[in-house]
Amino acid sequence: MGIMDDLADDLAKDAIKAMDAIGDDQFIQQVSQVIGATSTTTQEAFNTAARVRLAERRARDYIIQRVKEYKAGQAPTAPPPSAEDDIDI
Repeated sequence: MGIMDDLADDLAKDAIKAMDAIGDDQFIQQVSQVIGATSTTTQEAFNTAARVRLAERRARDYIIQRVKEYKAGQAPTAPPPSAEDDIDI
């Protein structure tokens, strides 16, 4: 990865941690707007990194949930709605 991608990924990790800490689902979008005011290229890299990291977390949560259901002999739950339904970046 280049310096821009590395910085954008680091910002995405920090923004996701902050979003979790403050409980504001719009925080990542707000950070994206701050970045975009100076560099739309960096903004796109940040948005991509944030989406990838949030998608990975969501997928891992679903895997853990399904394994727990399987071990408990429960019927599997449906996958969550599409990420496009609740991630507004």
